[in-house]
Amino acid sequence: MHISYLEIYNDSGYDLLDPSLENNAKALEDLPKVILQEDEDSNIHLRNLSAHQATTEEEALNLLFLGDTNRTTSETPMNLASSRSHCIFTIFLTAAKVGSDVIRKSKIHLVDLAGSERVYKTGNTGTLLRESKFINSSLHFLEMCIVALQERSQGKKRGHIPYRNSMMTSVLRDSLGGNCKTSMIATMNPEKTHTDESLSTCRFAQRVACVSNAVKVNEEVDPQMVIRRLKKRSLI
Repeated sequence: MHISYLEIYNDSGYDLLDPSLENNAKALEDLPKVILQEDEDSNIHLRNLSAHQATTEEEALNLLFLGDTNRTTSETPMNLASSRSHCIFTIFLTAAKVGSDVIRKSKIHLVDLAGSERVYKTGNTGTLLRESKFINSSLHFLEMCIVALQERSQGKKRGHIPYRNSMMTSVLRDSLGGNCKTSMIATMNPEKTHTDESLSTCRFAQRVACVSNAVKVNEEVDPQMVIRRLKKRSLI
């Protein structure tokens, strides 16, 4: 099991588990940005994002807590500790049965999305306003992908899904319309003054619920295991 923790701040990626962040030795913006790279099979790879081995639940939780302390938050007129970014905590799992050449790989994304903000209500200015624009635009691009996937699930002709519009949708491509199972938790403010935002959130959650994917097990033959087995056989 390996762990990574990605923060997407102003549509740029940062590694929340970078060793340089220990003891606040370095500001997040000073770190090398996480770069998106796409291979010939349209698989996304993230350069400058570290993966840390975790052998126990305690080690995994410690990595989660460490990343949370490095996350970008700010005080706004509507939230004393507002998250100013989207974060993706990823668990990579690899398993194999004893004596088998087949390995099974899986990946769990735990995604914390920053909430959408209406400028006329928050009164944000300066840096907070710039952050709000990036938050809202990335959520808009996410909704565009969900709408496209919903139309495809309903049998409508939809060849293109606009994953490349933002870093977040690019990273989550295989967790939205790929070989995956996805659950979404939508949170709302019950106050009457936020009725419009709550209705918008409900509509978005309804669209997500209409997306369906065909899921299969990720299994493949590990060539290194095959080589080791054949070497042992040749020595007998």
